[in-house]
Amino acid sequence: MPVKAQPDRIGLNCALSTPFGKDGSIDLRRLAAHAREVIARGCDGVTLFGTTGEGASIGVSARHGALAALAVSGLDMRQQVIAGVSAASVAETVEQAQAAYAANCRGLLLAPSFYFGGASDEGLFRFFATVFEQLGGGLRDIILYHIPGMTKNALSVELTVRLMQAFPGAIIGVKDSNGDWPATERRLQELKGLQILVGDERQLANAVRHGGAGTICGLANVAPELLRPLAHEGRDDPRIAAMVEAVLGHSFMPAIKALVSEALGDPEWRTMLPPLDPLSAADARKLAAQIAAIRDGKPAARSAA
Repeated sequence: MPVKAQPDRIGLNCALSTPFGKDGSIDLRRLAAHAREVIARGCDGVTLFGTTGEGASIGVSARHGALAALAVSGLDMRQQVIAGVSAASVAETVEQAQAAYAANCRGLLLAPSFYFGGASDEGLFRFFATVFEQLGGGLRDIILYHIPGMTKNALSVELTVRLMQAFPGAIIGVKDSNGDWPATERRLQELKGLQILVGDERQLANAVRHGGAGTICGLANVAPELLRPLAHEGRDDPRIAAMVEAVLGHSFMPAIKALVSEALGDPEWRTMLPPLDPLSAADARKLAAQIAAIRDGKPAARSAA
């Protein structure tokens, strides 16, 4: 059954990995080149400062620089760039959001407050409501980010509906990165009018066939041309699940960076901000070989844990 087109649909959006120099600063040249590359290979847009991009470790001043670099590089910020927003405090959340709006980003991928986990729907509502109120008339195009494995706070359907009712028109979607298909299916059924995006590439084609609007995902750093039919047509490709399983044999963020590094022949791409560790050069080579074998349709050797 063909997938019904949706106006302004997110489609295939890359949760962009962030290259860093040895001093921990964002390598703006590499960042812009990588963003242009994944778009040229099939992505509809990119998301800066998401989980894959180590966004929770990137401060506001560095965000301004990265956003400016993408704008100068020729990306259409209003159509192609979403900014992740993740902070423990209301004040920093608002600052990050304002930086993205100042750069005219398409929207915000907005996570709940983290560190104080297990918050109630009431507490999370007050957090989001305070952020929205402080953003005032500039508030627009919010994609709520459900990733409780990282934030320790879950975004329920009921909370989403309450926020939609309290701030009409502000929320355009939900990214569900929890990997729980029944919960994702409920969002698809009950949150009509919102763009429901998945973070787990293994669920992408099925979600799109059920009305999902696509994905913001890390594997798009590596295989956007393979993911595009899943995101736009709901067409399964068994290689995607095999690639995800291979990557998950390691910590996800450094594994994605290792694959970019190997593809470019650029070992500095493996650099991670503390406290995260990069993959070793040997593990990077093994994983890249495994992914290449999967892409070619060959049996893949199991990656070392």
